[in-house]
Amino acid sequence: MDFGLDDSQREVVRLAREVIEPDADPPALWKALGRAGLLTLAVPEELGGAGLGVLAGTLVLTEVGRRAAPVAALATVALGVLPVARAGTPEQRRSLLGAVVEQDAVLSAALHEPSTPLTRAPRTRAERDGAGWVLTGTKIGVPDAAAAHRILVPAELVGSGVGVLVVDPGSAGVEVRPTPSSGGRPECTVVLRGARSDDLLGDDTTGRALAELHRCAVAGATAVGDGVLAGALELTAAHIGSRVQFGRPLAAFQAVAQQAADVYIAARTLHLAARAAAWRLDGAPAFDPAADTDLDVAAHWLAEHAPPALHTCQHLHGGLGVDAGYPLHRYFGLGRDLARAVGGVEHTLDRLAARAAAP
Repeated sequence: MDFGLDDSQREVVRLAREVIEPDADPPALWKALGRAGLLTLAVPEELGGAGLGVLAGTLVLTEVGRRAAPVAALATVALGVLPVARAGTPEQRRSLLGAVVEQDAVLSAALHEPSTPLTRAPRTRAERDGAGWVLTGTKIGVPDAAAAHRILVPAELVGSGVGVLVVDPGSAGVEVRPTPSSGGRPECTVVLRGARSDDLLGDDTTGRALAELHRCAVAGATAVGDGVLAGALELTAAHIGSRVQFGRPLAAFQAVAQQAADVYIAARTLHLAARAAAWRLDGAPAFDPAADTDLDVAAHWLAEHAPPALHTCQHLHGGLGVDAGYPLHRYFGLGRDLARAVGGVEHTLDRLAARAAAP
């Protein structure tokens, strides 16, 4: 398989690196990403996007991770634009994706419930009420929920199946409670008490839209994680190459070089796994399960190996690594949040084991 980028994809990477400047003001950076069209690469051309698909979107997310940029790109692109573009009805694409194209709107999704990451059998319930649904339940770890234009909410459709409902976080019956995260990015617990939605993603009650949402979420999280580990390694290599002890750069000491090499191996493997997963998903039609194995492998590598590699980067920096004025702590915290976003080590390993055991 050839995972090399074509000309348009290389241009996406070049433009993203040009726009995402180190330590840029977050609101200004968000506007710049929108003006450059980097948030809407997967939006169909007839709706004002570039129509480039999953891989192009994840390339932007990797560059966001490389700078640990504090913007809502992961939520909007991976939890909003990609699943709506792949699984939404024409009207949903026009309304939801149009808001991102025209207003730089933030989208998000409520993927987790207490003790159940990336739940495939939601405890959140939605009951029919006329032409719409009324929701009751609790979602945790919802990124950028307080700023979101709309949130995609998986729910049990009582008497009908499982689906993903589009919810306005500012509507009656929706309580958005800010909660802490390791990296400092805004997350919320969303409590639904009689919240109403008239919009079922893809008009799907079979769970296929939920599966597509999970695929896009994992592809996005692993792409950001790829960038996070690469960016942390760049900082670490520069530090150990320039910091001198006992008359020699730190990188000249064998123990330091070995630890840096371990981080390099972890980073390159995560890069390959994340790129392969995005490439496979990009070539698969919506609701196609063929991409799931690559996604599960990438998710497990992110959860299992990225946090220890980032810990090594902290260790090699010494006290500088936790200095609030130095950027490495942002990478470390964001990496932990991403590992949690894909469900953690045990969840991802269980997914792989279940897939291996399946006939």
